[in-house]
Amino acid sequence: MTDINQEFLFALLREAAPSGFERRAADVWLKEAATFARTSEDHYGNVYAELGPEDAPTIALTGHLDEIGLMVSHVGDKGFLHVLPLGGWDPQVLVGQRVRLLAPGGDLIGVVGKKAIHVMDEEDRRKASRLEDLWIDVDLSAEEARERIPVGTVAVIEQPTVMVGNKIVSRALDNRVGGFIVLEALRALKDVDLKHRVVAVGTSQEEIGSYGSKTAAHRLRPVAGVAVDVTHETEQPGVKAETYGVVPFGSGANLTVGAMVSPVIFRQMKESAEREGIPYSVSASPRLTYTDADTMMLSREGVPGAVVSIPNRYMHSPNEMVDARDVKACIDIIAAWIRSLEADNSFIRQSS
Repeated sequence: MTDINQEFLFALLREAAPSGFERRAADVWLKEAATFARTSEDHYGNVYAELGPEDAPTIALTGHLDEIGLMVSHVGDKGFLHVLPLGGWDPQVLVGQRVRLLAPGGDLIGVVGKKAIHVMDEEDRRKASRLEDLWIDVDLSAEEARERIPVGTVAVIEQPTVMVGNKIVSRALDNRVGGFIVLEALRALKDVDLKHRVVAVGTSQEEIGSYGSKTAAHRLRPVAGVAVDVTHETEQPGVKAETYGVVPFGSGANLTVGAMVSPVIFRQMKESAEREGIPYSVSASPRLTYTDADTMMLSREGVPGAVVSIPNRYMHSPNEMVDARDVKACIDIIAAWIRSLEADNSFIRQSS
């Protein structure tokens, strides 16, 4: 396997941490960060690790720690749980899955239930599953379920992380792997004479609106920032390169070019990659990037920003897949870019 810190990444992926409830993943991230960096956190769920002079201009590196999840909205008379989405779900991928409920008295395992095909009529068989037609079965009476699983209890898919060749397969790669990358890029800079205060941020609540990135950028006042997230790998069936670019596994770090993205940082990252032989690809995003960068770049008077993405198959499913080689390339390109910066670097947009 490509040389990345697999133990740390797998530890992050094991934790259940849906949007707004990132504490478990944040604790793992902070513990690792404290081995080489100054750490802190805020009341909104963001966690911070930093290197470099404390009074120098700040570069922010963000990767969100939250994952999509479910929230209990009702306990029925037979003890079955009804849920609402916490983030963007395709209900088809939930059918037949196990879930981990983060109940107040301790975690519980449940099963996502759906009427079996044998008892469906012909019309039902043709319909796509809707979340409101599914339920979670925890084998408890209504009284027990209401006592142990109050409304508002959250859940995530229960799936182990595995290696398939050079590929990492897991739930929550979107975007626990981004939180991993920003901290590993910071670690790669621990022995560098930095000209900037470089802050890696494990952000909260990206899946419901990139709210953690907004509050983190307001706090940090960065002169520049990079958001790390996943993008769609384009050799899987049905994903058009005409829309998403040519982004196969093994192509390295994917760089976004677009109206909101800083053309200065985009150019600097390409130059750093070419100078150091780091593989990369480019994708167009004419308006929003649909990452933490969007809220970071609009903080205060505006933050020049870039997006670095990891090619990912089966996004928002129990079995997302990324290539360890691409993860390594993302770490390397961010570290190379920061090493190239001078203290007086300007990020003002220039005419082409």
